[in-house]
Amino acid sequence: MNIAVDKNALSGWLNGLLGVVIFSGSLPATRVAVQDFDPFFLTFARASLAGMVALILILGWREKRPPAARIVPLMMVSLGVVVGFPLLTALALRHVTAAHSIVFLGLLPLMTAIFAVLRGKERPARAFWIFSVLGSLLVMGFAFSQGASLSLTGDLLMLAAVIVCGLGYAEGAALTRECGGWQVISWALILALPFMVVASLLMMPVSFSDIGIPAWAALGYVSLFSMLIGFIFWYKGLAQGGIAAVGQLQLLQPFLGLALSATLLHERVSPLMMFITLGVILCVIASRKYGR
Repeated sequence: MNIAVDKNALSGWLNGLLGVVIFSGSLPATRVAVQDFDPFFLTFARASLAGMVALILILGWREKRPPAARIVPLMMVSLGVVVGFPLLTALALRHVTAAHSIVFLGLLPLMTAIFAVLRGKERPARAFWIFSVLGSLLVMGFAFSQGASLSLTGDLLMLAAVIVCGLGYAEGAALTRECGGWQVISWALILALPFMVVASLLMMPVSFSDIGIPAWAALGYVSLFSMLIGFIFWYKGLAQGGIAAVGQLQLLQPFLGLALSATLLHERVSPLMMFITLGVILCVIASRKYGR
């Protein structure tokens, strides 16, 4: 029995790690895509493409419709990770670099935990809130220390993106216990699909002749990998290895994202960015360790 449990936990960690690796390419890919695509069209198009694939999966596996009690939580997942986070990050990346925006992802595990606490009506220890505030102050201090490169609009958009994504993660993690990981993101995408298709048509550019191959490739990545495939691995990992344990893997995402930004986009990753990212991650670890 212990061997079976260990294998299941290991599978959860591996699936969760694959999800985090996939998510790490989201902001660099979005940065590439918004160079040619309008942020609104990009958001609606990526959700439409992923939703169509999700619909095929649901029909192919003959999944039953979710009960009425799960519709509202699924809508919250949809608003958080299907619409909110992609749209807000796409808008933010018109004002800041991918490397700059990735620093804000250090707050994502903490934001997810906060919404999980609020949703579960738990009472964490004082240390939890101390490290939560400290991590937030580090991020805000970084945002306001950039001088000429400061974009208040971009930073506020990234903070809003992290908040809605944390809500979507918390709701999705709770639903995973009941109906499975890939089903959660699939139904969330399907719920938004009619609106996303209509919005995509309304926001479609007059001509695609000026859209470069890198932008098309980035659209494909954020549609299939960031919006669907990554969540299949991520939610499966949460279900197998435990939300609290596997959720720690999100701490790797800022480092992986900064590495991709430097390698693929040739963006400068300053020592301050690395220092702040590390500081936020340490705050998240401490809040989990001492705030129980």
